[in-house]
Formats: sequence, C-alpha cells, structure tokens
Amino acid sequence: MLYLLRRVLRTLVKTGNLKAVYPSGEAEVFGDGTGQLVTLNIHNSKTVARLVLDPDLYLGEAYMDGGITVEGGTIYDLLAILTHNTTIADELPAGIALPFALRKVLRKVKQYNPVGRAQRNVAHHYDLSGEIYDLFLDRDRQYSCAYFETPTASLAEAQKAKKRHLAAKLEIKPGMKVLDIGSGWGGLGLYLAEVCDCRVTGVTLSREQHRVANERAHQRGVSDRAQFKLKDYRLLNEKFDRIVSVGMFEHVGLGHYDEFFSKTRELLTADGIACVHSIGRANGPGSTSAWISKYIFPGGYIPALSEVIPHVEAAGLYLCDVEVLRLHYAETLKEWRLRFADHRDQARAIYDERFCRMWEFYLAGSECGFRHEHLNNFQIQFTRDISVLPLTRTYIGEEEDRLREIERTHRALTSVPRHDSSKAS
Repeated sequence: MLYLLRRVLRTLVKTGNLKAVYPSGEAEVFGDGTGQLVTLNIHNSKTVARLVLDPDLYLGEAYMDGGITVEGGTIYDLLAILTHNTTIADELPAGIALPFALRKVLRKVKQYNPVGRAQRNVAHHYDLSGEIYDLFLDRDRQYSCAYFETPTASLAEAQKAKKRHLAAKLEIKPGMKVLDIGSGWGGLGLYLAEVCDCRVTGVTLSREQHRVANERAHQRGVSDRAQFKLKDYRLLNEKFDRIVSVGMFEHVGLGHYDEFFSKTRELLTADGIACVHSIGRANGPGSTSAWISKYIFPGGYIPALSEVIPHVEAAGLYLCDVEVLRLHYAETLKEWRLRFADHRDQARAIYDERFCRMWEFYLAGSECGFRHEHLNNFQIQFTRDISVLPLTRTYIGEEEDRLREIERTHRALTSVPRHDSSKAS
C-alpha cells in the first residue's frame, strides 16, 4: 500500500512543496519546491492503506483521529497544495477518481430528503451548541457567503452587504409578505422586517435556530412583523409577495429540485419575486465529498447551474437575473477559519479535541474548495410574471443606496445571545 500511496503523491503533486514522512520514518518530497515546505506525517500503516483506498473520506478522518499530523504549516496549507494540484491535474489517480465516480452514480439515493429525513439531516449540523457558532461567525450569526464590496470590508460589513444586496433584488415594499426559506438564526428576516418594513415568515428545520430567531425578534420588538416557524417549507399553504432562500438550497437534494421550484411557484403571488442564494459548481455536475456527507452535511449537494436552471423553467418561472459570486465565499471562510483558530481552546472546552480537528478540516477544506476546486456562489432571481421587474439592473444599486440610508437609523443586528439565552446583548 505504501508503494501505491507514493505513486499517487508522485503523480498528483506537481507544484508546491510537500514532504511526506511515512510510518517507518522514511521521508520523500513532492512538488516543484515553490512555497513553504509543508510536512505530512503519516503515523501508521492503517492510515496508509485508507489514504490509498479513499482519500476523500479517510484524509479527514485521519486528521481527526491523529493518524496524520502536519508540520511547517496548518491543515489548510496541506489541503491547499493537494486541492490546487488536483484541479490542474490532467487525470486523477484511480484512488481518487474511482470513489468520486461511484458517489456520482449514487448521489440521488444519498440526497433523498423527504420531510422527516430532511429535519434529521439539518439537526446534525445546525443543532450544535450555539457557543460554537459564536466563536467564528459575526454577531449576527450569518452562516453563508458574505458579499465583500471592498477588499477592506470587515466580516460584519460584508454580511450586512449580502443582506442588503438580496433585499435590493427583491424590491420589497412596506407591508409586503416575505418568506425566508431556511431562515437560520433570523438575521436576514430581522433585517427585512426592520429595514424594509415588511412582514416576514421564516421557516427552519433546526430547533435551536428556531428558538434563537424568535428570541431575537422578541428582543428587538418586532415579533409582530417577524415570525419564525419550525416547519418544512413544503408544508406551507399561503401566498407571499417575496420569497428568499439563502444557504438552504444545498440541502434540497437533486431529486427534489422540481419539488422545490414547483412549491416556490405555488407560494409566490402572481406578481411576486423570488431569489435563491446557493453554493454552486462552476465545472458542471459532481458529487458530494464522502467526508463532508458523513461528518458535516448529510444529504447535502452543491449543484451546478446547469442542474438548476432546467427546473426553474419546468416550473413555469421566469429566470430574471443570475449573479455569480466568485471568491466571496473563499474570503468568508478564511475569516471563519482564522476566528476559529483564535478560539480553539474554547471550542475544545465545549466539545473535545477531535471535534476541533473535524471543524478545522471542514473550514480549511471548504476554503480550498472555493479557491482551487471550481466552487462559487450564485444568486438566481425569478418571477411568475415577466413584466414585474425594471428592464435594467440599475434598480439594484439604487435600492442598495436607499437601504443604506435606512440602516443608519437602525441599531445593528447583534442580538444573538452569547451563552445565556435569557440575556439580550
């Protein structure tokens, strides 16, 4: 197995500076010597075998369990070398390509997300202790791609800009009914209720997010305008003037795209506007990482636009605008990764060392995916009526300017409670 692993590394790693130290103590250097030397220590023969059989699954597990360690850098530096070389490779070694091919065949089975199963999948990730999310997210707990309008924007500023950008695309008028599908801890819904003066219904499948979102609405005195329900969007039966969904579509699953857009059309008024913000693949259909599926987002899948647009059309909806956010999520994840590293001791006190290693691998691997592996974010805007939006996109910038002025009169959305849900911040 060691021979096969060395062959894979020799075939794959053409750039960078990677040193592998095997269980026997023997070492080998791969790459062209550019950049810092990163050392991968492989501590036992079992880990060698697993890395050959399925590195997509077992590299993360080995890092979590101590089967590998990294010197001369962090797990991010190791993954940056590997993912960059994977992307530029003419052909992937069989040990990498074959497991991906098998997962692609089985992806619809893995992503079968009926109502009950969808809630269990969401609980796996989003019902963790809120203290963990406080360690690396901004105070509004925005857990999706931020929108960096300038290179010097802070994470909080970029997350507010994301909410403003989406609100501008929705062209919300006072008093309108707005549905937020996958409303998280309520940050976007509260922004829309307060800044756009509308009535928001948010739906989530996470009990913890549901509790915190309603608590925040109560703290801010907008419970009459912003209500959050623990409910699957497929069980709703009322009409909304505007529908928005941020970071939820990745959990829908390939076999449910027709269901999602058909239901969205059913919930949208005749002159309504909807906008979906999702992670996307720039290089066409793929499969979910086995490690991500097992440890982070069971049932999840990142779609290519080519897999999404046909379902918008099939539902009888007009696609009005598509915007691709390229490196915005890479920058967001970098902020999250560094913040988590700064608070690692606190995370270990909440859970344990294995959890910290899992979370480090998750954040580092995700950032590398957006920097090196063709991942991005897209925002698609659609309507039932072709004539409801202005003819040019200039209205988006004009609406953002208007919303900025309104924001100046509102206190910042920083009311996620820290550690004690009975106290407002």
